[in-house]
Parts: sequence; C-alpha cells; structure tokens
Amino acid sequence: MRVVLSGFLVDQPDGGEEEPGSARKREDAGTEPIDRRHIYKALLAFGLPYLIANFIQALYGAVDLAVVGWFNNAETVAGVSVGTQVTQMLNSLISGLTLGGTILIAQYVGARRQEDTRQTIGTMLSLFALAAVGFMLAMFALTPAILQLVNTPAESMEQAKQYVYICSGGILFIFGYNAISAILRGLGDSKRPVLFIGIACVTNIVLDVLLVGGLGWGAAGAAVATVFSQGVSLVLAVILLRRREDFVFDFSQESIRIHGDKVRSILRLGLPVSLQETILSFSFLAITAIVNSMGYIAAAATGICGKFDSFAMLPASAFSGALSAFTGQNMGAGRPDRAIKALRTAIVLALLCSLFFFAWAQLWPASILHIFKASDEVTLAGTQYIRTFSFDFMLVAFGFCFNGFFNGCGRTLFVMVVGSAASVGIRLPLAWFLSRAVPGNLTVIGMAAPVATLVSVVISLLYLRRGKWRELKL
Repeated sequence: MRVVLSGFLVDQPDGGEEEPGSARKREDAGTEPIDRRHIYKALLAFGLPYLIANFIQALYGAVDLAVVGWFNNAETVAGVSVGTQVTQMLNSLISGLTLGGTILIAQYVGARRQEDTRQTIGTMLSLFALAAVGFMLAMFALTPAILQLVNTPAESMEQAKQYVYICSGGILFIFGYNAISAILRGLGDSKRPVLFIGIACVTNIVLDVLLVGGLGWGAAGAAVATVFSQGVSLVLAVILLRRREDFVFDFSQESIRIHGDKVRSILRLGLPVSLQETILSFSFLAITAIVNSMGYIAAAATGICGKFDSFAMLPASAFSGALSAFTGQNMGAGRPDRAIKALRTAIVLALLCSLFFFAWAQLWPASILHIFKASDEVTLAGTQYIRTFSFDFMLVAFGFCFNGFFNGCGRTLFVMVVGSAASVGIRLPLAWFLSRAVPGNLTVIGMAAPVATLVSVVISLLYLRRGKWRELKL
C-alpha cells in the first residue's frame, strides 16, 4: 500500500510494512547530509496549502463580522464579536484534540506502521463523534452563564446568544471537518483540506449576504451560514475520500471503531494541546470581559482588531502546523537532525510573512478598521489597541514554530505548561493591572499579549538547548 506524503520522507514500499520500532534501527540515517533546499521545499509544499486553508477558515468569522457590520449597528457587531470569541474557545479545544491525532499519525507514517495508522484514523472518527454530542449539550446549558461571565454588553446579549446557540448546534460538523483535516495532514496531505474548506467558504459568503443582508437575520443569519457551510464541507470531504482507492482509510463500518491504546495515545498528545488552547481562549475571554466593561465601542473595536490579528498570525500558525507533521514524520523515521533544521527554516519563513502585517498595523491602522466600516469612535479605539498588540505578530513567528516543533516531538505537555503559564500567569494579570492603572486606554491592554509571548519564547529556547525533545515515545 502506498501512503502519499508531501516530500517529507521516502514513499513506503508497496505491500510492505515495517515492524514496530523499526525506525530506531535506521538511526544511522541521521548521518546522511541534509539538503536545506529540500526542507524549504517540503515546508512550503505543505505549509502553503495549510496557510491557504487557515486563511479561508479565518474568513468565516471575518465575513460574518464584516457583513453584520455592513447591514447592522455596533450593538449587533459587538454581539457577533463576543459570540465568535466564545465559539473560538470551543474551536481551540477541538483543534487541540485533533492535533494529537495529526502528530500520532505522522509519527506512525514516519515509522512505516500502516496498521497503526489505520487504527488511529478509525479511533479519531469514532471518538470525536461521541465528543461532539457531549460538547453540544454542554454549550446549550452553559452559554448564558459564559456570556454573563465575559460581561457581554446588555445591548448585545440577545444577538450573542443567538450566535452561540446556533453554532453549538453544528458542533458535529466542526468536529468532523477538523478530524478529516487532521488525518490528511498527518499523512502529509495539506492540499485536499483546501478544496473542502474553499467550497465551504464560498457557501458561507453567499449565505451571509442572503441571510444577513437580504433577510435581515443579523447574528442568527451569520451563525446559520457558518454551520450550514461547515456541514457541506464535511459531507463533501467524506464522499470524495471514500471514492479514492489510494486513500489509506476506507470509511467502512468495521474500520470506524475505537481502539483503546490509540485513544490513550491521542489523548496523551492531544489533551495538553487542547487544554493549552482552551486556557488561552479563556484568558482572551477574560480580557474580553475587561474590555467589555468599557462599553460596546471598546468591545466592537477589539473584536474587529481580533479578526485582523487572526489573519496576521496565520502564516506563523500554518508553518507551526506544517512543522508538527514534518517533525512527527522525521522523528518517527529517526531523523531529529532534519527536524531541527526544519524548525529554523519555519521560523525564517513565518517571520518574513509576519513583517507585512506588523508594518500594516503600525503605519495604516485606521485602514484595518475601515474594512469593517467602523465608526470614528470604534476606529480611534481600535487604532490604540492594535498598535501595541501588533508586536505579538513578530513574536509568535518564534513562539508558534517552537510549539509546532515540540508538539511534533510529542512534547505536548511542555507546550501546554509554558503556554498556559504565559496566558494565565502573565497575559491576563498584566491586562487587568494595566486596565486599572490606565483606565479606558486600549493601548496599554494591547501590550499584554506580546509580553507574555516573549516570556514563552525565552523558556522554549532554554528547553531546546536541553535536548530532551530528542527522546521519542511511540
């Protein structure tokens, strides 16, 4: 059987499968010369489709907010902004769990353990379907409390509730799409997720204009468009993959089942990432609560800037994701030397991309707010915030790539501890202190994120020098 990779490793021999642990017997491969140009090509070949897919994914929330801004008032914009931040917390939890599957699959592919790869895929699909039901019920029960907790402005509360409730009803689609994409990326295929999410994005834009602009459904229309388009993406992905004879998994009823050892491995790798992402989202929700206490102008301003921030950090996020799969496959194949070269390469690529967004935020910040037709008051507040927050664009080029590298090495617990400490121990208390020290000033609140990221980067550098990441456990 042939498992298609994106130039990371050699193809597997047809009909052959190595015994578990055979990658350790190939440690002498580490003495082979490393062609840096091949690493650049491999990361770009995998990372660019990943970047495009992430860019399209980010368009979901941005288009929702933009269309709502074109056809509604600031109160509705703030409602959708808060609602998307709440659902982003859920997305972070899901993406963390699926990343555990990506890493495990990549390591098995690198070690040429094909049956383990198939069992991991079947376990992921089964496990996440069950989890989706549980999370849907939890969100239905907890949404009012969460929105109260983050100080959602009273004028925007009803719109925020509508958005979160409807998106929660589509959690199965969110889980399903993320699981399929994680599986493909673990196998080294970052191109087909672009096709699936591209179709969904076009559907989302059309429905946004129709439901929000044409029918005047406001936040509810934006949420319906998002959920329906993600459902379309998931159904098309399963149909197309089932028809491909060269795909490693057959989607049969016998194959979609839970394997206990794979559940433990997925959770061992994925839970730390998921917890870290969730804690990060909670910290930003807490900062949102601080900002929301300043009124809906500040809430709308930071919500709009948040959409730009998500785009600005896409290159670093994409190369981090590519690096996780690249590192996982090469660590599984006994090539840590190649993995560390890829880390350096990914940082350079991410940093070059981040420079563009940093310059934009520093030189023409008002133009960012005008994309969403922000009022003069919202534009002024947003300009204050993004000028300081944008320093984080540069720092995450290092931070995200370190995270992707250590995740690929299976060191997800370390990544969780460092990320959580930076979020809860530095970013959140610093934002709270600055909001009290300089009341009503979004400039100082924007400083909290880059300070926290800088600390996490320094800790990651020290951990890299220790070299413990070289010890791979499968």
